Amino acid sequence: MDEGPVGKHIGAQLIDDTLAVHRFAAEVPGYRGWQWHVSVTAAPGSEHVTVNDVSLIAGRTALTAPEWVPYAERIRPGDLDPETQLPLEEGDPRVVETTDDQGETHREISSVGLSKARRRWGRGSFGPSSEFAQKASHECGSCAFYLQLPEEVGRNFGVCANEYSADGHVVHTSYGCGAHSDTPPKEQLGAPVAVPYDDENPIEL
Repeated sequence: MDEGPVGKHIGAQLIDDTLAVHRFAAEVPGYRGWQWHVSVTAAPGSEHVTVNDVSLIAGRTALTAPEWVPYAERIRPGDLDPETQLPLEEGDPRVVETTDDQGETHREISSVGLSKARRRWGRGSFGPSSEFAQKASHECGSCAFYLQLPEEVGRNFGVCANEYSADGHVVHTSYGCGAHSDTPPKEQLGAPVAVPYDDENPIEL
């Protein structure tokens, strides 16, 4: 066979009185576990057997390609790059179409889209349940670097403007970090300055 050599005979299956299928190991590079299925047949009463079909079939242990999944379902957050385009699917509930005074149609984020975003932000790295938020002494809502987002987005979210913290990220008002604007200054290292004291002559020097 042009596709690759035939390996050892694995077995045969009798389909009916005139048709049988013989199975051979396939020695084809890249097709581990596949088999050659050779169908042979003979007319009733004939002593001549004819090869009816030859097929390369995946066996139980064959290495096969995974089930094909559409690109839009495979892509994950962070996969996009400058050369990648991801058009909206028709009927995407995250956006709605609106018409302005000039009759032009625009797309805007819908209540569903906002709800999904708030859910992601609340459960993400800058949400109220993150490790930083659990250990922080102060919350973002009272920080000078917390820029409140418009009310339609939600009262519990803003953007951090502290370059040493979550700069540029949407943070929950209950998130927090060690760079809050009200964080007290560090205590000076070493022993505090003390007044000398003479044990034998308890008089200040």
